Amino acid sequence: MTTTEPRSKRLARELRATGLLALPLALGQLSSVAMNVVDTWLAGQHSALTLASVAVGSQIWSLVILILIGVLMALPAFVSQLNGAGRRHDIGRLFRQAIWLALAMGVVLMLLVRQAGWLMRAFGIAEAVQPGAESFLLAISWGAPALALFFVFRGLSDGVAWTVPTMLFGFGGLLALLPLGWAFMFGHFGLPEMGAAGLGYATALVLWGQAGGFLIYLLASPRFADLDLFERIDPPRWAPIRDVLRVGLPMGISIFMEGSLFVATGLVIGSLGATEVAAHQIALIIASATFMIPFGVAMATTVRVGHAVGASDLPGVRRAGGTGYLVVGLTQTASALMLVLGSAAIAGLFTRDPAVTALAGLLMLYAAAFQYADGIQALSAGALRGLKDTRVPMFITAFSYWGIGMPTGWALGVKLGMGPQGLWIGLIGGLSAAALLLTLRFWKLARKPPGHP
Repeated sequence: MTTTEPRSKRLARELRATGLLALPLALGQLSSVAMNVVDTWLAGQHSALTLASVAVGSQIWSLVILILIGVLMALPAFVSQLNGAGRRHDIGRLFRQAIWLALAMGVVLMLLVRQAGWLMRAFGIAEAVQPGAESFLLAISWGAPALALFFVFRGLSDGVAWTVPTMLFGFGGLLALLPLGWAFMFGHFGLPEMGAAGLGYATALVLWGQAGGFLIYLLASPRFADLDLFERIDPPRWAPIRDVLRVGLPMGISIFMEGSLFVATGLVIGSLGATEVAAHQIALIIASATFMIPFGVAMATTVRVGHAVGASDLPGVRRAGGTGYLVVGLTQTASALMLVLGSAAIAGLFTRDPAVTALAGLLMLYAAAFQYADGIQALSAGALRGLKDTRVPMFITAFSYWGIGMPTGWALGVKLGMGPQGLWIGLIGGLSAAALLLTLRFWKLARKPPGHP
């Protein structure tokens, strides 16, 4: 005789499974964003010009992060499906090829960041801001290969449903950045005062420390011993790298489409004046911090959906996705309330300039308005990654962010003279369109994923 599990008990089990995966991931992502918060806060203590320089430089650096996250986020999807199918012996070979891919991407992006001066000139960034922003980028660019390796190491660990190291190494880097950034920027402990460049060097050093620490952990932990991750050095092989790129490149483009919308918005605002760019940076940092929570839930959903696909558990795919939407609904309600009720107080933590504080507080109200759309589009994209469905989402995000979001923001903010507020309305429009279309895509495929019998 069989018994049916009560719905409330099943829901509690699903929420627990998602929460145990998502909490360390969300905290790890928050610590990554908190590094930008620390950079922004330290820069604000140095001078308004340093704050504006780091704000512009951070916008461009975030493109590097987005590209690496997007492409290398394919690794957890592959690893979780191999793990769910009982093919752990294949994970080590995939991991070694992913390292080659990460190194190549890291070096290329490092070289590109060092040529970013033309981008600032093309967007008409204030001449007073450009030298500091360029020095920040030249310094932080040395950390691009380390960041790529770190994403591979955490992708492996997250893919086998062990997300605690992501949190621990994330917060370890954050704790190291505060004293290092202070010393390098202001010139303590015998170091010269380097301003914005000092923050760049400190961040690059922390990134190498995080990658090195994660590597040592993978070598020493018995949790990964059966994967034979480092049993030999494999030469680069195109076939497995191509498979990762086939899934990862559309993901990278999708994330780049969203992130570049925010970056382009920031660069356009950067042409409006120092007050506008400083206020935008503060509001964006807080919005990015709140986004890391649903992003962590989305990454956990990727793993859970991928595991269910590997185990040929179609109802499990739907349960994993549905639980993710429920959790994101709760987290985004809390984020929206925090932004509405605390916008002025939060802005005051970053600057003593009343004009910057007032505008940043206003922009945070716009950020509150897109909390649900931002969380839902992130969760839907994460669930689709678990299905290895990335090509159609790529077109959806390109249309939503650059077919709707940027034209709307440009028309309202620049042509109609609404300034930063108009550009943030464009962000709301782009995120809302992506949330609707990606959600419809997931539930369509959740009925019968590609390749499911």
